[in-house]
Amino acid sequence: RVYLVGGGIALLLIVFFFRAFALRHKEPPPQPVRPVLVAKVISKDVPLYLDEIGTCAAYETVQVQAQVAGQIMTRDFQDGADVKKGDPLFTIDPRPFQAAVDQAKAQAALDQVTLKRQADLRSKGVNAPQDYDLAVANAQKSQAAAEAAQVNLDFCYIKSPINGRVGLRNVDIGNLVGPTSPPLVAIQGLDPIYTDFTVAETDLALVRKYLGGPNVKVQTYSPDEKKPPRMGDLYFIDTAVQPGSGTVKVRGVTPNPDHAFWPSEFVRVRFILDTIKDARLVPSQAVQISQSGPFIFVLKSDNTVDLRPVKPGQRQDGDLM
Repeated sequence: RVYLVGGGIALLLIVFFFRAFALRHKEPPPQPVRPVLVAKVISKDVPLYLDEIGTCAAYETVQVQAQVAGQIMTRDFQDGADVKKGDPLFTIDPRPFQAAVDQAKAQAALDQVTLKRQADLRSKGVNAPQDYDLAVANAQKSQAAAEAAQVNLDFCYIKSPINGRVGLRNVDIGNLVGPTSPPLVAIQGLDPIYTDFTVAETDLALVRKYLGGPNVKVQTYSPDEKKPPRMGDLYFIDTAVQPGSGTVKVRGVTPNPDHAFWPSEFVRVRFILDTIKDARLVPSQAVQISQSGPFIFVLKSDNTVDLRPVKPGQRQDGDLM
């Protein structure tokens, strides 16, 4: 019995040692393969720009004013309608002015007859020179009076001086108006339209570097991003920094044929200064940050990656330069 128990214990010890030895020399399992996304570095021309917030302003604003006194007889537009240059807006009672024109033309005709008679007499030497000179002066004076009367008559027919959109009228038919009355209506030109924004004083050196260049543009975006952006031109940049704000006023002029942008509307503005040729772009997700700064992983030909530090530039539609 002692030999049997001792043999069993020895057999168990041998099995335990063999198992421990086998487990000690067993190779660790291979690391699982981790899938990664790979993107190509692309090269293309991209803009150098400043992103700002701005507002739109009417290209032209006209306060339509009566030039002669009288009663409003007709109104020939609807409030808020688009009008063309020369379209009728109001008519002031023309009858007294028409009478003044007729009277002035009659006097001018009479003075012309007198002038002709004096000229005939002068050619025969039977009248005094001062009589002929007086006839000439009277003829010129009456002709000028007739032209002035015609101008006043024309002022009775008030027309739009610009292409634009009329606002809410301030007078109705029957009102008495005159040169000292408030404006009859306002008209704003909406195509093109101004885009007003500011540039920070710290960016002024960069802006000045590219002013006058062929690639300077002003791109206007609607705040809801439902309208496509419009590319316009730089119209004006102020010559001084605004005290207190540290900014410089800038104005662009933007095409607006469909009236998509309205005066005083807030917009996003991209002030394009130049075009960078053959810029290298990578997806923005590829740029990582470490204690040493930004970096990207570059895939090599042997399917391993190399960590390379980078200096990111401006974002370009989801990519980084």
